[in-house]
Amino acid sequence: MEEGGNQSKYVKLTKDQAPLEEDIKPGELNQPIHVPQLVIHKCNECGQVLPESFEPPADEPWTSGIFGCAEDKDSCWTGLFCPCVLFGRNIESLREDTPWTTPCVCHAIFVEGGIALAVATAACHGIIDPSTSFLIGEGLLFGWWMCGIYTGLFRQSLQKKYHLKNSPCDPCLAHCCLHWCALCQEHREMKNRLSDNAAMPMTIVNPPPIQEMNAASDNRESVPSSVDNTEQTNLEMQAL
Repeated sequence: MEEGGNQSKYVKLTKDQAPLEEDIKPGELNQPIHVPQLVIHKCNECGQVLPESFEPPADEPWTSGIFGCAEDKDSCWTGLFCPCVLFGRNIESLREDTPWTTPCVCHAIFVEGGIALAVATAACHGIIDPSTSFLIGEGLLFGWWMCGIYTGLFRQSLQKKYHLKNSPCDPCLAHCCLHWCALCQEHREMKNRLSDNAAMPMTIVNPPPIQEMNAASDNRESVPSSVDNTEQTNLEMQAL
């Protein structure tokens, strides 16, 4: 209590009520705060911002089986006689920035070229030394396995884009064992997906024509307004 009976505006803290400075560590008050409303969910593939209620879809089945080559005769004949062309078209459909000629040439050199070398080695079985033929065979097997990995990576990116499951097996193993069937299946899958996502026809509404104001029309509109103003002034003067 102060002199005069007035109560003090300040409260004296005791030792138990005083703040414990030793409990606060340096930098403890500057820690970032997690705010759920500021968290942005993005797609791992394209980086597009996703809504908060988005849930990744489950593994979807392929629209056609790996042995359904006869369902699309065009891709079946192309994959049988020119698999390099079909592979290039598949790459171009999946990656728009990559022309089909580049993967087509790579496929023709390593796959078709390897097959041609294997046939030539088998035809010259008695001419070529057996040890040399064995080394060529090992090299061809290794090259076939590497080509299966390369084409399997493309199949894997296709599965990630459309959330497809491994059918009938791992993508690289599918191309190593069933390369031609896998190419036809991938072509049919992208063809079916693109046809399902085709743009619907839209109604085009033309905007109204632009109206221009001419000086003559402005003068015509200003004339009756000036007349009305003079009449009002005249009436006011007569009333006064």
